[in-house]
Amino acid sequence: MKTTKNDEKYYNEQDRLNTLKMREVLDTLPRFLKSYFRSIENTTSARTRLGYAYDIRVFFEFLHSNNPVLSKTEIKDYQIDVLENLQRDDLEEFLEYLSLYEKEDKEITNTETGKKRKMSALRSMFSYFYKMELISRNVAELINMPKLHDHEIIRLEPNEVAILLDQVEAGEKLTKSQLKYHEKTRLRDVALLTLLLGTGIRVSECVGIDIDDIDFDNNGLNIHRKGGYNTIIYFPDEVREALLDYLEQRKLTIPCEGHENAFFLSLQNKRISVRAVENLVKKYARNVTTLKKITPHKLRSTFGTNLYKESGDIYLVADVLGHKDVNTTRKHYAAQEDENRRRAARMVRLREKKD
Repeated sequence: MKTTKNDEKYYNEQDRLNTLKMREVLDTLPRFLKSYFRSIENTTSARTRLGYAYDIRVFFEFLHSNNPVLSKTEIKDYQIDVLENLQRDDLEEFLEYLSLYEKEDKEITNTETGKKRKMSALRSMFSYFYKMELISRNVAELINMPKLHDHEIIRLEPNEVAILLDQVEAGEKLTKSQLKYHEKTRLRDVALLTLLLGTGIRVSECVGIDIDDIDFDNNGLNIHRKGGYNTIIYFPDEVREALLDYLEQRKLTIPCEGHENAFFLSLQNKRISVRAVENLVKKYARNVTTLKKITPHKLRSTFGTNLYKESGDIYLVADVLGHKDVNTTRKHYAAQEDENRRRAARMVRLREKKD
C-alpha cells in the first residue's frame, strides 16, 4: 500500500493547522527567534516546531515574571542580548520554577520528562544563536539535563484486556447517558480498542487511518508514523474481524464533507479526534481498574509487553512499535528483560538436589 492522496490531504491539513498555531505563538515571542525556527524547518515537523515554541515561550514568560528589568518590556520586544546576559543561575531557577507555577489561575507542574523536554528546546535555541555568533557563550550547556528515573510500565494484564473488550461489547457498567450512545458506537469502539491493543499503534496514527489504508486480504495497515514516514504493519485475525464488523456499519454512514475517507468517525460523522479516543479509553478502562490510569499509550505498552513476553526479541518489538532507536524500547521493557534473565538463572541446574 502506498501513501494515498487522502493521506496526504489529512496530514497536510494537520501541518497547516500546526503552522497557523505556530504563527500565533511566534507573535508572542521575541522577534529574533524567527530565524531560529526557520533554521530547523527542514529537519523537524510542524508539530515538533510548535512544541518547541510552546516550551520556549514558557521560558520567556518565566523571565518576564521573575526578572524586574525584563518585566518592564514586552516579551516580543526582547533583543538577543537577553540571552547574552543570562547566567547559569537563571536557568537553574527556571528548572526549579517548572516544578510548580501558575498560569491563568491554574497550577501547572512538570515531571522530569517535561523538564527535560523544555531544556532540550532551550539547548537547541541557545546552540543555534551561539553557532551563528550572535551570542558569545552558550549558558545552556552549563546546565545538567534533568535525570529521568525509570518508572514501572503501566499496562493491562491479559485478564484485564479480556474484561475490557467484553465490557465494551456489552456496555456493562456504563451510565444511563452513556448507554444512549453505546449502540451507535459499540462496533466502532470495539474495533478501535482491538486495533490499539492488537497492533500497538499510536493514537495519532489510529485517528489518521483512511478506509483505503486497510488491506483485508493481507491483514495489512498503512499508517503515518511519528517522524513523517509511512509504513505497513500487520494485524491478527481478531483485529481483522473487529474492523470488518465496524466497516459494515461505517459504509452506511454519510460522513461530513472532507471526512469521506476517514475510517473511524465521531458521532458528528467527522474523523474521530485524538482527544475523543483518549476519553473513550478512559471511560471504559476505569470500569476495569481504578488502580491504573489507562490511556491509549498504556494500551500501546500493553501490546509491547505482550509481544516481548511472547517473542523475547527486543528488536522485533522496536520495529513493530516504530522506535528508531532500540534503546528506547529497551528502556521501557528493561523489567521484562530482567525477569527473563532471572528465569534463565532458575533453569540452570549444576547438580541434582539431594533428597
